[in-house]
Amino acid sequence: MSGRILLASDGSNHALRAAEEAIKLAKVLNKEIVITFVVDFDQSKKDVLHSVGSIEREQKRKKQLQSTEQKMKEAGVPYSVQLLHGIPGPAIVDYANREAVSYVVIGSRGLNSLQEMVLGSVSHKVAKRVNCPVLIVK
Repeated sequence: MSGRILLASDGSNHALRAAEEAIKLAKVLNKEIVITFVVDFDQSKKDVLHSVGSIEREQKRKKQLQSTEQKMKEAGVPYSVQLLHGIPGPAIVDYANREAVSYVVIGSRGLNSLQEMVLGSVSHKVAKRVNCPVLIVK
């Protein structure tokens, strides 16, 4: 497979552990990692309603990915960041299938554990719908 490794990240502890596994995989397979961060429509609406400015929103997103990017730099693994918009599960699936990535690496839980309990986890939705192998990291 010639595609990149998609790392779905939200800055959570599970996402950081997933980043470590993605780095191992990237080194063995000599692949680039594309870090995807989904800007959730619901969160965007809340930010606008609470008068969070666009600069502040951008800084918050960068801060959430800062630790993940630092891990990539320290490991010397080539990477890029791709901001996606929408509902996390479907947005990740759409990107992975459209871009024909080789592997998806995702944490088993994200920042919103209540939503996972009510709606089903993003990682489960991704694993069911992408056209490539998925590594779910605890």
